[in-house]
Amino acid sequence: MQSIIDWLERALNLTPDLEVKLLSTLIIIVLLWLTHILIVQLINHLVNDVNHRYHWRKTASYIIGILALFLVGRTWLVGIQSLATYLGLLSAGVAIALQKPLTSLAGWVFIMSRRPFETGDRIQIGQHAGDVIDIGPFKFSMLEIGNWVEADQSTGRILHIPNGDVFSLPLANYTDVFNFIWHEMQLMITFESNWEKAKVILQETINREAPDVSQSVRASIKKMAHRYPIWYKNLTPIVYTRINTYGVQFTIRYLCQPRQRRSTEQTIWEAVLRAFRPEPDIEFAYPTQRFFRRDLEDKPMPTPEESSSQTDTLRNGAEKVDGH
Repeated sequence: MQSIIDWLERALNLTPDLEVKLLSTLIIIVLLWLTHILIVQLINHLVNDVNHRYHWRKTASYIIGILALFLVGRTWLVGIQSLATYLGLLSAGVAIALQKPLTSLAGWVFIMSRRPFETGDRIQIGQHAGDVIDIGPFKFSMLEIGNWVEADQSTGRILHIPNGDVFSLPLANYTDVFNFIWHEMQLMITFESNWEKAKVILQETINREAPDVSQSVRASIKKMAHRYPIWYKNLTPIVYTRINTYGVQFTIRYLCQPRQRRSTEQTIWEAVLRAFRPEPDIEFAYPTQRFFRRDLEDKPMPTPEESSSQTDTLRNGAEKVDGH
């Protein structure tokens, strides 16, 4: 240890005290980093449940981080309490005067260190969504999608978002680790239609026309399970059935890449239209109005005598209730 300190003193022209602190800090960081790697490897090997493994890894990271902060702080803050107080007051004043720029700068450090998104990712932050095209110290830029344009396609506008918004607004990443989204399409047929045949046709169509992403999805899920407690079991396309106010509603659900949502939807809709065309017992439903005429329905119109008898019966029943 002494020979290393003497070499650093000659090479860097530092004071012995500063050299000891730098070397101690480096040793602490390396040892804790190796300890963290060892603990994570043990957790991955010993814990099979995804949720438990995730919580154990997060707990280990927090403990190592707190321990590193305590040990490094103890190494550097001995004997400089007055300087620390002065720097604390100075930093508080600067933070108040430059709150938003400093928040954005802190957001940039968070983005570059934690990597919630990278250049090329499709994200949504607050009400804005788009493809990230640049990340700077104070803001990041993205090519906007959605807004007045349907199906998550580009509007042509470039949005500039302060980095500090990552601390205050919800952030969604479409393409981080799991580069797929669930997409749903809904259609309605009349109650009189052969809904069982329609569902079979829809299931066959979606199995044939939906993008085949099963292998890529399983690889992404396996990779994602090392970071988050998420595990999808059912990955195949499916058709759900429900009763709506004016017909039988089918919901088609399948996996696709975020940037292929509109193209895959068009392919499936065209295949459905072609499949339903030769089927006379399947009709699309839409909001309609129905006018009822008793004389044209199956039930016969009551005669005047029957109407009078029904009226007397109702009147007598009402009188009995009032008398009771």
